[in-house]
Amino acid sequence: MTRFTTRSTPQHPLRERGAALLAAMLTVALVATYAATAMWQQWRAIEVESAERARIQSSWILIGALDWSRLILREDSFSRSDNTDNLTEPWSVPLEEARLSTFLAAQRNVSQVEDASAEMDNAFLSGRITDMQSRMNLFNLAGTPEQYEIALKQFTRLFTYLGLPQQELALIAKNMQQTKSLSTTSSQSAPIPLLPQNITQLTWWGVQQSTVSKLANYATILPLVPAKLNLNTASAEAIWASAEGLDMSDAQRIVQTRDAHYFKTFDEAAKLLSNQTLITSSLFDTSSSYFEIRGRMRIDQTIVEERSLVFKKRASVRTLWRVRGGFLRDSADTLGKS
Repeated sequence: MTRFTTRSTPQHPLRERGAALLAAMLTVALVATYAATAMWQQWRAIEVESAERARIQSSWILIGALDWSRLILREDSFSRSDNTDNLTEPWSVPLEEARLSTFLAAQRNVSQVEDASAEMDNAFLSGRITDMQSRMNLFNLAGTPEQYEIALKQFTRLFTYLGLPQQELALIAKNMQQTKSLSTTSSQSAPIPLLPQNITQLTWWGVQQSTVSKLANYATILPLVPAKLNLNTASAEAIWASAEGLDMSDAQRIVQTRDAHYFKTFDEAAKLLSNQTLITSSLFDTSSSYFEIRGRMRIDQTIVEERSLVFKKRASVRTLWRVRGGFLRDSADTLGKS
């Protein structure tokens, strides 16, 4: 009888080692993914906490800068016996971007602050004070019928000079008139447009952003009162548009003269013209009550900017509104743009 022997099926050690290696690689990839996710979440939490801390620090510093600016305006009102506001006064000098630690060093009369942290070394402060009565007040369009007619003619000339659409001026004038009737009984059932606090908010009413950008250097919105134009701070374009019958050359001569020596009364400016009746006390003045204070704090990549409108009246400077925003470095507005 023939005897047959059976041979066992050979094992595949290479295949088993390959499966084990694949499982090990998957495990390492999974662990690395979890570790990367944990590190990203931790980094994100640190960045959020750092940004929040920088924002809070910037806010407190800007509050101090606002109080400091109000003090400058208050002291300026006491130091001037002629009660004028002009571009030779301390408030008109902008604060260029400077390292915050230099202010502390100057306060302590030392060259460096020994306890200055790395964050303070990367903190920069800048700001400026702007006379808002150097610009034409759009709220004059909400005045009495006589004031409305004068203001409409003024802004018609300005819009024509800037090449802006007249229909948008008509829209602004209509909404200004409607906001004036807010307190009347008959208007309670009618829709009333929300009054913007500043010129940039005219887009609420459907005004184009391009129009707002061109108008911002010559016009403003001062609350609840028709305001006169300050001859000591206004541009030639604003003076020309505000006085019907005035030539641009006359407006430029007024600006050149006041740059050499500011006007103490509006009569001094009127004497420069052949027709002195064009410069009247109902339209022009040599002092201002409304000022915009802008502060800008930059800590590393975080930028916080604050704008405030203040009302100055001899012994006090009162804040009317404050607007604060946070911007990235590339998209933040520069203080040179008003």
